[in-house]
Amino acid sequence: MCKVRVDKPNIEGSPDWDALFELAQGQQGYFTTSQAASVGYSSQLLYKYLRNGTVTRVRRGVYRLVHFPADQEEDLVPLWLWSERVGVFSHETALALQDLSDALPSRVHMTLPAAWRHRRLKVPEGLVLHFADLDESELRHAAVVPFTAPKRTIADCMAVHFAPDLVYQAVVQARQRGLISGVEEVELLAALPGMAQGP
Repeated sequence: MCKVRVDKPNIEGSPDWDALFELAQGQQGYFTTSQAASVGYSSQLLYKYLRNGTVTRVRRGVYRLVHFPADQEEDLVPLWLWSERVGVFSHETALALQDLSDALPSRVHMTLPAAWRHRRLKVPEGLVLHFADLDESELRHAAVVPFTAPKRTIADCMAVHFAPDLVYQAVVQARQRGLISGVEEVELLAALPGMAQGP
């Protein structure tokens, strides 16, 4: 991985490029303004790096190291950072992340804690929000971002009346890959109207 060298002064409290890079490395090259500030980067210094091409601004308060290699999660990380790292990708997006069914979501679905329902949020374009308090057992993690576990993902898709044939396909694939138990498969199919015998 290319780690662009940025000279840093050895003065305590000064910007720490290695620390910033380490933060960004754990987030597919992305970091927030507050994360940068925590390792000594002021908004003025970030602006300097924007102008010289070291970083790029993805959206308000979210930046990316320009030379960081791309990954399949790349488009999701800025949205996860927007959620202050509490959002969990869910519904159709979680189906796609787990390669369950042939769903090709046109929008990104994220579940936020129930308490966020009352916040005034400027939701990024293309992001659909859901609100629920998820248990740790309902979560899985990709390289960086969290997403809902297969059983929860399928149940969420059924709750919003997602295409029954794709839900059926997700249930079957999840069972074949050992991601859900036989009992869970039966329960999910029984809850899917008209689909217990298959599409």
